[in-house]
Amino acid sequence: MGRGRIGVVDWAIAVGVAAILLVTGVSGQEPATGLDPLGHALLAAGGLALAARRRAPVAVLAVTGLCAVGYQAAGFDVPVVAYLFAVYAAVRAGHRAVAVGASAAMLAALPLAALVSGPYDTGEAFARARGALELAWLIAAGAAGEALRQAERRADEAERTREETALRRANEERLRIARELHDSLTHQISIVKVQAEVAVHVARRRGERVPESLLAIQEAGREASRELRATLEALRDDDTAPPRGLDHVPELVERARAFGLDASLTVEGRRPAVPAAVDRTVYRIVQESLTNIHRHADAATAWVRIDCRPDALVVRVDDDGRATPGTVPTPGVGLLGMRERVTALGGRLRAEPRGEGGFTVHAELPVGRAS
Repeated sequence: MGRGRIGVVDWAIAVGVAAILLVTGVSGQEPATGLDPLGHALLAAGGLALAARRRAPVAVLAVTGLCAVGYQAAGFDVPVVAYLFAVYAAVRAGHRAVAVGASAAMLAALPLAALVSGPYDTGEAFARARGALELAWLIAAGAAGEALRQAERRADEAERTREETALRRANEERLRIARELHDSLTHQISIVKVQAEVAVHVARRRGERVPESLLAIQEAGREASRELRATLEALRDDDTAPPRGLDHVPELVERARAFGLDASLTVEGRRPAVPAAVDRTVYRIVQESLTNIHRHADAATAWVRIDCRPDALVVRVDDDGRATPGTVPTPGVGLLGMRERVTALGGRLRAEPRGEGGFTVHAELPVGRAS
């Protein structure tokens, strides 16, 4: 059961029980004795101790039991209501053996307290003790605590079962996606890569100049194969992440240069400890941005800037392409994918034409909150 802070409900129950004990003790009190202040204090303390029954059920069990024996010895013939609440709380928390042992001690101690409180014979002392704590009350309190404990345990098990079922279904879905990707893409990409490599090989053997576009297809096929292999591994194993990240951004810039784009990379600041999700997202943003520049921007130059801050990574990719200020870009699959990745990490993405011409992609990725 919960072990958090003592709440308003806990105090309300404790104060209510203490008030009932005091009222019962005062209304049924015999002629005043010198032990009355002590008895009143024990009645109040036994009830108020219940406020901590969820945080320290064993300690509350001991305190309420001692208070009950104490006010019985002081001459207050009041049922040990607070102790019954403590038995319920202890059993509900799983301390059944402690509750049984403490209750056996209480059944033995209460007759002794009755003997101390007045001139009773043994039979009268046992009768008074039985009036303060019936065995049936003890059994009912313990049974109620055990019943609720079992119900909470079954609820926890049901929740775990639901989580395990959801996790198993997610794993099955990942495997299904991995199979679909493998069946639908791997074969076609392999054919494109092999055909491009054969064409490059034949051209070189003949001493002919290999077209830049053919070399680009060859390199793109190799990269697509690596990416697909890494993605399939990640889908098949949830703990395996694609190996591409911030450290591989320079390779993207070099590849863009090989395709004829005058690309540059600037990294500012000291790189903080970057979560794996942020690491992958930075790579994907730069990769998608350079790919879009190569395909659509008709640009000659691209600038990649990564600003490392203590609490965030800021990625900016600019080009001098044909995008004009004031136009609204049509979000394609690439831009939507970037925005979804950044939003999932609690960051912000801005993709729009620049004021001086060309296009800019600006992403801010928080480091501390990302996972």
